Amino acid sequence: MTAVTYTSVERARQGRNWFTAGWLAMGRGLTMFFLGLLAVFLAWFALVGMSLALLGFGLFLVPGLIAALRWSANAQRRLTGATGVQISEPYPPLPQGGGGWKGAWRRCEAVLTDSATWRDMLWAQCAVTVTGLLAIIPFGMLVHGLFGMLLPLIWEPVISAWDGTWYMFVPVRSEDAAWIAGGLGLLEIPIGLLIAPYVLRLHARITHSLLAPTAKAEMSLRVEHLSRTRTDLVDSSAAEIRRIERDLHDGAQARLLAMGMKLDAAESLLDENPEAVRTLLAETRDASVRALEELRDLVRGIHPPVLADRGLVDAVRSLAMESRLQVQVTANLPSRPEPAVESAAYFAVCELLVNATKHSGARRVLIDIQYRANALAMTVTDDGNGGADLESGSGLLGIQRRLAAFDGTLGISSPLGGPTTANVQIPCTLTAMP
Repeated sequence: MTAVTYTSVERARQGRNWFTAGWLAMGRGLTMFFLGLLAVFLAWFALVGMSLALLGFGLFLVPGLIAALRWSANAQRRLTGATGVQISEPYPPLPQGGGGWKGAWRRCEAVLTDSATWRDMLWAQCAVTVTGLLAIIPFGMLVHGLFGMLLPLIWEPVISAWDGTWYMFVPVRSEDAAWIAGGLGLLEIPIGLLIAPYVLRLHARITHSLLAPTAKAEMSLRVEHLSRTRTDLVDSSAAEIRRIERDLHDGAQARLLAMGMKLDAAESLLDENPEAVRTLLAETRDASVRALEELRDLVRGIHPPVLADRGLVDAVRSLAMESRLQVQVTANLPSRPEPAVESAAYFAVCELLVNATKHSGARRVLIDIQYRANALAMTVTDDGNGGADLESGSGLLGIQRRLAAFDGTLGISSPLGGPTTANVQIPCTLTAMP
C-alpha cells in the first residue's frame, strides 16, 4: 500500500514538473522573441551610427550602440543558459581613458575590429526571422489553442467577418465544426506545453552557434584571463610574504630577542642573585612557549599540518570543531585533490566561515564537499542575515582571486534576510589513494 501511494505522489510531482517546465519554457521563448526584436532595432541603429562615423560624430554613437547590442546579446546568453546550454561572453575589455576624438576613435576601432560585434549583428538579424520564430512557436500554439476553444462561442461572427474560416484542417462552417475546432484547441495547448522545453533547447543550440565565441576569441580571452590571474597571484603572494615577515618581526622574532636578553641578564646574575636568575629563567620559559605558539599559528596560516597530513575533509572538520557556530560538514571525496587545490579550497572555506561568524549573525553553517564533473564543488550555507556581496569586502574578493589561479569560481547567493549560500568550483583531478 505504501509503495502504491509513493508512486502516485511521484507521478503527481512529475506531472506538476512537466506542467511548470512547459510554462517556464513558453515564457522564456516569448521573452527571447521580444529581446530579439529589440536587438534588430539596436543592430540597425548601430549600422546607421557606423555610416555616420564617416562624418565624425558617429564615432561617439557607435560604442554606446554596440554596448546596448551586447547587453541584449548577454541577456540572450543568460536566458539560453537557463535551458542548460551555456554561452560564454566573447568580449575583450574596451580601451580605457583618452577622451575627445582620439579616445572615441580608439573605442570605435576596438568594437568594429572585434569579430564578436559582427557575430552579434548576425544574431540580431536571425533573432526574429529564424530563432525568434522558433522560440515563439509554443506561445503561438497557446494563443491558437485558446482561439480554437473560443470558436464554439464566436464562430458565427467570425465566419461572417471573414467569410468562413479554417482551424487547422477543419473548415468552420457550422456549430458542430466549431466544437471540433474547440476540441483540437484544447488538445493543442498541452502539446505546446509539452514541446516547449525541446523547442527551446533547439533554439539554444542555434543561438550557441551564433553567439558563442570563436576558437580565436576563446584563446585570446584565455590568455587574458591567465595574464590577469597570474598578476593577481603574484600580488597576493607578495602580500602574503609581507604578512609573514611582519608577523615574524613583530611576534616570534621579538620574543626570541627578548629571551636572549633575559638569558644574558641571568648569566650576569648567576653568582650574585640566584633567585633573580630563577625568575628570569621562568620568564624565558614562558616566552619560549608563547613564541612556539605564535610560530605554530604562523605555520597553520601558511599550510595547516592537518591539511597536509589528513586532507581537505578532515581539515575542514577541524575548522568546524574550533568554530563558535554549529557547523555540519558533509563530504563525498573519493581521494585527495592536488595539494595546491586543497590549500585554495581550505582557505576559501576558512574565510567563508570567518565571514559567517563575524558578519552574518548566523548560528548554523552547513558545509558540503563533493567531487563531480571533474571539479571540486563546495557549498557553504549559513542561516544568517544575508546581504553578502562580492564587491562589499576584501575577504570574498581574496577568495575569488585565489580561486581564479586554478580557473575556479565563487558564486554568492545572499538575499536580505538570508540564507547565504557560497558555491565554490575548482576544476581538478583527484590523486590516487596510497
